[in-house]
Amino acid sequence: MICASQALADSGRGVRFEVEYFGGPAPAFAIRHRGRVHAYLNRCSHVAMELDWQEGVFFDSEGRDLLCSTHGATYSASSGHCIGGPCNGTPLVKVLVEERDGKVYFKGFEDD
Repeated sequence: MICASQALADSGRGVRFEVEYFGGPAPAFAIRHRGRVHAYLNRCSHVAMELDWQEGVFFDSEGRDLLCSTHGATYSASSGHCIGGPCNGTPLVKVLVEERDGKVYFKGFEDD
């Protein structure tokens, strides 16, 4: 389990968690956007740095898009696609999650 559903407010703070990715530990995060839970590796596609400048702060000031705090790469909250900045069209790595019975669960990766 990643977290309780109520821990994710729409366009609010995200919840960080760790996954195994290519045989090693990798930071990831879950957010809620427009009522749905989405999750990604916490790794900017521009430079492999974590996106949040304060723990759990992934959204831009409007609560619309995900923003890398280091270089300003901007990603769609619902798809992880690069929509601006130095990510040059490279998306975030999507993490599959499932929300059921008031909890959010890790389900693997989109490419699995």
